[in-house]
Amino acid sequence: MNPGRSIRLFLVDGQPNGLMTAEIMNWTGHVITGPRTKLKELVQRPECDRTGIYFLVGPDPDNSLRPLVYIGETDNVGTRLQQHNKPEDKGGKDFWERACVITSKDANLTKAHVKYLESLLIRDANEIGRCKLRNGTNHEYINLPESDKADMAFFAEQVRTVLPVLGFDFLRERPVPSGKNKKQAPSADAESPRFVAEVPKYGIKALGQEVNGDFFVFKGSSAREDWVGVDDGYQGLYHQLREDGVLVKGEGGLCRFATDYAFSSPSAAAAVVSGRSANGRVHWKDESTGQTYGEWQDQQVSQVTSEGEAEQEQ
Repeated sequence: MNPGRSIRLFLVDGQPNGLMTAEIMNWTGHVITGPRTKLKELVQRPECDRTGIYFLVGPDPDNSLRPLVYIGETDNVGTRLQQHNKPEDKGGKDFWERACVITSKDANLTKAHVKYLESLLIRDANEIGRCKLRNGTNHEYINLPESDKADMAFFAEQVRTVLPVLGFDFLRERPVPSGKNKKQAPSADAESPRFVAEVPKYGIKALGQEVNGDFFVFKGSSAREDWVGVDDGYQGLYHQLREDGVLVKGEGGLCRFATDYAFSSPSAAAAVVSGRSANGRVHWKDESTGQTYGEWQDQQVSQVTSEGEAEQEQ
């Protein structure tokens, strides 16, 4: 079990949709984020006069399921953000709706540090695949002493920790199912058991497992070749997975998963496998016991509740 973390959030103007700062105990980094409509107030902040990295985030018009992101570095964040606020034909960027600025409270981040950080984070964003980057080709920056590289690796780790708390999910690493070749008994503290989803009429069979809040469908699982349900959000996800090569042409008129893929919910996974909307709490069944996902989850909650009541009685 991972240790807990304390993150201090502060609403600068008292509004949840305004400027917000974030800090982590024992980390020299300082984060401030806000909507583009608050750019005037943002660039007046003292943090924006420092060397730092920044993220510009907006919707992807070609895919509503992921954001467009630009990752940059500069000696003066405020000046750079003003440049990005210009119209596209004058060297600015039109797509972004929110900005996130990361600097150091002790002002010890140098130009070399932030160039290295930018390189690390662009690489991470590409590998994780939760967003579409507006950056051009990433030039790996390696001109940094070994000790500084270690410091920046730690700094980047804190950035990856705090961003999802602020609603930016694109650097959140996808968990990896460690026990997909094992049949595990349900446990409140362990990974879930393996689940199977089948559509016998079409010969569809998929295997999955819940890991750290994501629901994985394993490589080699089959899925319907075409989307046959109504036009909803999962249809967009289905076609995006086809386009990205996660779902590829398989045998017997079906698709197959070319890699393990993490879905946000069992229902999203069940819909892609079935080619139509599906209730994942019912569709997925424990490979060993035949319990539905919903029954298994309810058992976990009931078990914890019973243990808590027993402890109170002692």
